[in-house]
Amino acid sequence: MTEVITAVEAADIRFPTSRQLDGSDAMNPEPDYSAAYVTVRTSSGQAGHGLAFTVGRGNDVQVAAVRALAPLVVGLPVDEVLGDPGAFSRRLVEDSQLRWLGPAKGVIHMAAAALVNAVWDLYGRREGKPVWELLSDLTPEQLVDMVDFRYLEDALTRDEALDILRRAEPGRAERKRRLLARGYPAYTTSPGWLGYTDEKLVLLAKQAVADGFTQIKLKVGADPAADLRRVALAREAVGPDIRIAVDANQAWGVRQAVEWMATLAAYDVYWIEEPTSPDDILGHAAIRRQVAPVKVATGEHCHNQVMFKQLLQARAIDVLQLDASRTAGVTENVAVLLLAAKFGVPVCPHAGGVGLCEMVQHLSMFDYVAVSGTTEDRVIEYVDHLHEHFTAPVRISGGHYLAPTTPGIGAELHPASVTEHRYPGGSVWREETGHE
Repeated sequence: MTEVITAVEAADIRFPTSRQLDGSDAMNPEPDYSAAYVTVRTSSGQAGHGLAFTVGRGNDVQVAAVRALAPLVVGLPVDEVLGDPGAFSRRLVEDSQLRWLGPAKGVIHMAAAALVNAVWDLYGRREGKPVWELLSDLTPEQLVDMVDFRYLEDALTRDEALDILRRAEPGRAERKRRLLARGYPAYTTSPGWLGYTDEKLVLLAKQAVADGFTQIKLKVGADPAADLRRVALAREAVGPDIRIAVDANQAWGVRQAVEWMATLAAYDVYWIEEPTSPDDILGHAAIRRQVAPVKVATGEHCHNQVMFKQLLQARAIDVLQLDASRTAGVTENVAVLLLAAKFGVPVCPHAGGVGLCEMVQHLSMFDYVAVSGTTEDRVIEYVDHLHEHFTAPVRISGGHYLAPTTPGIGAELHPASVTEHRYPGGSVWREETGHE
């Protein structure tokens, strides 16, 4: 009997991180880390899990978007879906009516990401492999078959993508061995949330160095004097050899970004992240020209592979920060990694949110093993929040992500965490609001 997808479940899960101002930045002063948590179930009793990350209000809208896509998924033969991940992704992002809400952007695209990642989780579980290894074991031909080159060919052709993957193929086994032995470099944002006191910033920055991290990141963009003071304190705390990146979370206009960074550059800032509107490709390019040698990084709010293409073509970024749940999941991010390899731009993924560390590590590790073949100037963001809620949480040692060995993508939440943090009826939220 043919195995089919029988159900798509979507739950509104929220964590009250605003209590301690974890995750706070110039544009999100009191975020509650949240997820539209998706489970895809099959007729054989198997399941895959994915999520779309939000910061509180509006998570119900994200859940509704997942449910709007569910009729396109339920009833599909599992072997057909897993046999052609590119076709499955296109089915979701190119629906003739729903794409009018995008196309390929916003809550519908993020809903597609949650479903695509859930299917990759199912795929990994069926094959008994973590997703990074599953991807790395595919042939170059299988990988490029996932990519929709229609809007990319002026920057990356199918033949160029095949050439990138074939050049990396001979070293795959050795890089896999190295990855399993030593992990993948990380940096931490945990010291730098904007709502933290100076004392907490200094304490956590020193702890990050003691834990083996060679880069930290601070949030900036609300108050020039406070930014200058906090970056100076961080530099004093970590010394001259640790990289300090800063993140404005889109707070500035182009001219303001250039002027603000001129004051911070004295403290040897490594990159400025999201210095302006994430949609302003030419603005990023202008900022990059004027703040060099400080690098410009962006990508966590980049809608899709076409925007990444344009950022690269315009030479607007030095660091590409793809996100596991903003573009349409694993499948579209394969295209983004190939674009980055073509343009020689390092990928340092965004992972500042619930479940993002667990998922995005697979993309960087796949990139190292099968695409770029290097970790030079590449680090995965790490935040020390909420990992205990996942059945296969990230493992960090000596400032490195240890390669996951559990099959799947790592997005499965413990059932108790789902029950307690379901909004608004979970016990955590009844306690938060004082309602029974």
